[in-house]
Amino acid sequence: MERPELSIAVDRAPDEVVFHLAGEIDVLTVTRLSAMVNEVLQEPELPARLVLDMAGVTFCDSQGLGTLVVLSRKAQHARAVLALTNVGDFLLRVLDITGLRSALMISSTA
Repeated sequence: MERPELSIAVDRAPDEVVFHLAGEIDVLTVTRLSAMVNEVLQEPELPARLVLDMAGVTFCDSQGLGTLVVLSRKAQHARAVLALTNVGDFLLRVLDITGLRSALMISSTA
């Protein structure tokens, strides 16, 4: 079985950090995603907004969903906003079915 990959490209602006995600968010890739977001949340000059650009995400398992919720809560505690953008129809359906859509901020544009 091939190891799923998640590529993460980061764009920084003064008030915002955008994580461009491509690939699968699952049990094998959430640790790296969490580490990158947590690193930004611990910066002394914390940006007001962190954006996960989901345009390239092809799959998200339960571990990935849980990680998105945890990262969102950590951002709130750090007085920042974590928003998901470019969320595909498949992931919106999963968020609706699981009841997690209301736990995450989903914006239509980055």
